[in-house]
Amino acid sequence: MKPHMRTLLNIWPPFLGAGIRVRRITPDWKEIDVEMKLRWWNRNYVGTHYGGSLYSMVDPFFMLMLIENLGKDYIVWDKAASIRFRKPGRGTVFASFRLLNEQINEIRQALTSQEKIERRFTVEVKDHSGSVVAEVEKLLHLRRKDPRLH
Repeated sequence: MKPHMRTLLNIWPPFLGAGIRVRRITPDWKEIDVEMKLRWWNRNYVGTHYGGSLYSMVDPFFMLMLIENLGKDYIVWDKAASIRFRKPGRGTVFASFRLLNEQINEIRQALTSQEKIERRFTVEVKDHSGSVVAEVEKLLHLRRKDPRLH
């Protein structure tokens, strides 16, 4: 892993402005842990976590993890997302992203016989008690790069 990536993500304006902190990225980019404290600037009208900030805290990670794990011969794009709010977010909330070797291998294998594929990934945003505050599903578009164009 590029040693400065966690720092760069933590000072990236959308994360910095929302109070989002990347706490851990494993060197192989297969595990990422993120948190967000409830602050006056990321609260909604009723005093709980603003939904846009909850989504922002999980937005880029599956795409980044796959880019890093698949390598330069693949293209990975976010295609769609949905968020389902389960309960009001109060205090600090957490999200843990995990990418399994089996998922990476299945994608590589699928792209040997298909030009492009889509895969769904889900992450839960939880509070300190472990209760689910929100579920986010990401749909990613994946394909191999055309070697003639690069």
